[in-house]
Amino acid sequence: MTSPWEQFFNNHAPVYETNCFTQNTAYEVEFIIQELGLQPGASILDVGCGTGRHSVPLAARGYRVTGVDISAGMLEQAANAAQAANVSLRLIHSDATKFSIDEQFDAVLCLCEGAFGLIGAGDDPIEHALAVLRNIAASFKPGAKCLFTVLNGYWMNRKYTQDDVEKGLFDPLTLTMASECTPFEDAHQAPAREKGFVPTELRLLFRLAGLNVQQIWGGTAGAWNRQPINLDEIEIMVVAQANK
Repeated sequence: MTSPWEQFFNNHAPVYETNCFTQNTAYEVEFIIQELGLQPGASILDVGCGTGRHSVPLAARGYRVTGVDISAGMLEQAANAAQAANVSLRLIHSDATKFSIDEQFDAVLCLCEGAFGLIGAGDDPIEHALAVLRNIAASFKPGAKCLFTVLNGYWMNRKYTQDDVEKGLFDPLTLTMASECTPFEDAHQAPAREKGFVPTELRLLFRLAGLNVQQIWGGTAGAWNRQPINLDEIEIMVVAQANK
């Protein structure tokens, strides 16, 4: 059965790159290269690659990029972008909690949530996050690094009220909110949730997956910087390294 997130992104794919948070890609690509210390020709796995917004310019820079995404519609956009840029891009249609690739990579990306924290009504938020992390960790070369951006649990906690909790819009026990992203007019037809994270939780989850967190920055799309988390910004950036 198609998940609500797959349906949403299939529908949203043609207009995804009109979102305001997608307008600073060139800067973000430079940030990725510097922060992960990417060497020429390095292999990169982009989990939740979407339209190839980061994958295609990285491939154009000479990196060997594999993208994974749950949405066939988003992958179609990525393939078209790669063809237009005349670059080679390997694309895999798979759920991030289930994919398996017989290859290990020099670096891994999971950006703009990139499936990490995008959950269905029946998913366990912690098990979902761990499944994504363990799949990613299995794809690392020894000592490889990754860069994630995830929803900021502090922002989420400050956004909602007790009235929202009682309406079922926000669960303070799991830091999950009912998503406004839905392929249907009636959100109840395709319940989907988004999970926020706090730094202590992220360090523990990454450790359980065999990854050592090196840095946690504020990381809202379009405004990446090496700075402390702001309680009111939407995303957190995590830089981690595989156990050697």
